[in-house]
Amino acid sequence: MSRTYTQKRRAEQQAQTRQRIVEATVDLHSSIGPAATTISMIAEQAGVQRHTLYAHFPDEHSLHLACSGLTMERDPPPKAETWRAIAERSERIRTGLAAIYKWYARNASLVACVQRDAEHHALTKEIAEMRWGPSVTTYHEVLGNKLNARQRALLHLALSFSTWRTLTGEAGLKPGEAVEAMVQTIECAK
Repeated sequence: MSRTYTQKRRAEQQAQTRQRIVEATVDLHSSIGPAATTISMIAEQAGVQRHTLYAHFPDEHSLHLACSGLTMERDPPPKAETWRAIAERSERIRTGLAAIYKWYARNASLVACVQRDAEHHALTKEIAEMRWGPSVTTYHEVLGNKLNARQRALLHLALSFSTWRTLTGEAGLKPGEAVEAMVQTIECAK
């Protein structure tokens, strides 16, 4: 009986250690970005030795997958399929952009760091495309339904994190105002 208890306790400790490592990675990716985050930084923040970190994550790829998986599990991107049933185009775009912009607001620090680093860090780009790419493709499909080429280009602009940050941060628009500005811009394009 003692051996079973010991094995169970050890498994729990390993799971806790793994969780601390992933949490430390998320924190660092959200503050300094994936490209600047080192294994030593993660180990220090998680309170483990490098060899312990490598025992759980043999390479950066597996660590980035766990980090991005945790963030997507905690706060998944909005599901575009729910907007498909909205018949009126402007309302569908409005509903979709509002949900996406709320997600951006909740995840602003991490998204900013990841998008910045994805421009020059191959692993970050790969993981970002894998995790976020399918959602973005569906957003374009669902919200871009029956839009002309110019409107689709403006939708692409509206879906951008940088556009959201510019409108709500630099320009000082409230979230609803940012959504309305983009809906009107898309709808007025001929």
